[in-house]
Amino acid sequence: MAILSIQSAVAYGSVGNAAAVFPLQRLGFEVWRVDTVLFSNHTGYGAWRGTVLEPGLVREIIRGIEERGVLGRAEAVLSGYLGSVALGRVLLDAVERVKLASPRALYCCDPVLGDADRGFFVKPELAEFFAREAVPMADILTPNRFELETLAGMRAGTMAAAQAAADTLLARGPRAVLVTSLDVAEISAGTAAMLAATRDGAWLVRTPRLPMVANGAGDLTAALFLAHFLRSGDAAAAVGETAAGVHAVIAETVRRGAAELAIVSAQDSLDRPPQRFSVERVR
Repeated sequence: MAILSIQSAVAYGSVGNAAAVFPLQRLGFEVWRVDTVLFSNHTGYGAWRGTVLEPGLVREIIRGIEERGVLGRAEAVLSGYLGSVALGRVLLDAVERVKLASPRALYCCDPVLGDADRGFFVKPELAEFFAREAVPMADILTPNRFELETLAGMRAGTMAAAQAAADTLLARGPRAVLVTSLDVAEISAGTAAMLAATRDGAWLVRTPRLPMVANGAGDLTAALFLAHFLRSGDAAAAVGETAAGVHAVIAETVRRGAAELAIVSAQDSLDRPPQRFSVERVR
């Protein structure tokens, strides 16, 4: 069971590949890690050092993996922060190569664009790239509410509107859309929620909101949802397991008073979360 994970890398903290690779390994997946940036820390600190990798270098690294003759073993490609349209094109070329070698492989696209509090934190042209090129190729899409609204081209301030926006994206190609932060009118301020939608239905899971703004939680969520979807093929089961795992990691982070996600400390909870939450069918 192998996953090609193409996203950012930081030396300090838990975002991008630093938030995705270990949880996937802990759940039993072999991960082929390809980094798109090499930063000292995530940009939320306001200052960082490092560089965005040249698209040609990323392409060569992926080509080297292909030359090992292993792409036929890939079950999925996972993508996160890209930083440029040129890197996006390298990513989609990799998805095509993996699917040619492994036709049943899934592409899970976390369309990292921004969030409601900060707006866009990538180049604006990436929104068009995701909408026109990446979404139609994706099997699983994991936007937050801001990204959902951006890609669907519609507001999603209510449950019905969020489901309509997810359905708009499903009509463009994906098999499943996971809205990773469903802050809509029907969800109380003390509650966090996720919505998983497929053509066959939609499922909502609610968890208590913890007192922490967790950078990397979206990257962790996308990785866990992909892992559980690969295991079960069931979006409802996958969103339930994902919510339990993410909540456990954030709870451990709060307990330790840590500034970054305490993924290693909470590793046993990734597969055996101490608390589970009900999954409600909403469509």
